[in-house]
Amino acid sequence: MYSVLMKLGFIGLGRMGGNMVRKLLDDGHELVVWNRSPEPRVELKKERPIVEIADSIEDLVKRLEKPRVVWSMVLVGEPTEEVLREIERYIEQNDIIVEGSNANYNDTQRRYEYFTKKGIRFLGTGVAGGILGPKEGYAIMAGGDKSAYQHVISILDTLVKPKADHGYFGEGGAGHFVKMIHNAIEYGYMQAIGEGFDVLAHSPYKLDLLKAAKLWQKSSLVSGFMMDRTVEVLEEDPKLAGLTGVVDATGEALWAVQTAKKLGIPVEIIEASLNYRARSQTNPKIQKSYTARMVAALRHAFGAHGIHKRK
Repeated sequence: MYSVLMKLGFIGLGRMGGNMVRKLLDDGHELVVWNRSPEPRVELKKERPIVEIADSIEDLVKRLEKPRVVWSMVLVGEPTEEVLREIERYIEQNDIIVEGSNANYNDTQRRYEYFTKKGIRFLGTGVAGGILGPKEGYAIMAGGDKSAYQHVISILDTLVKPKADHGYFGEGGAGHFVKMIHNAIEYGYMQAIGEGFDVLAHSPYKLDLLKAAKLWQKSSLVSGFMMDRTVEVLEEDPKLAGLTGVVDATGEALWAVQTAKKLGIPVEIIEASLNYRARSQTNPKIQKSYTARMVAALRHAFGAHGIHKRK
């Protein structure tokens, strides 16, 4: 691991961005931050007085030394485009933009090509880890300008501590492509857990589902991160009685299915789990099922995604 401390600008203090900033500050990096709404800025300054709060994106860029590193961690879609256009107004050749949202790899590819022509080093990073990232580390999948990746390795080394890792996958949208598939696999994995525990819950035996989850948690083929979350969910509410099984989707699995179809590759499990979530929006039977309630609970457990509680 590198020990070089850096100064960087960071835009976006949402649930994940704010925690990433705290992790970087706690490891000794200097940060200049900006967020569109003022409340997260005020809260962060109270928690970490050492952080520099910029008045604007222009102010943020001006406080950095060349080559400047600006990390954008805002919502995908138009907000991301707006922020990148604003950053572009103030940075110069050889500066680095890191875009860390769950962007579509096609958008990242386009942005990489655009900024490369202007001599600006662009890095698209998929970031996984959810609410456990601050403690366990974020898994970071990078793509874009390789020299930019090498320049910010000390930042990435901090973000992955103590248990995660980072890797460079190639130019353009490669990193976000890998992150897209990572999230699509999550869909199938959570669906299988939900369905399996649904069958256990309706078996002819009076099974202790938490006991089964804890057993599987220890060195079984289904042990790991998601089974750990399953244990947490069942410890809080074994019957998942407080939830409805309305399961939202954030886009990555849809992109993965669309991409797979273009490549002529069947992704039946991922597609079925995506379709299940779509049906859960309106189908009362699915909404009442243990499967859907488990999937919704897992999403909340690892990513603090919204849940729909019973009225």
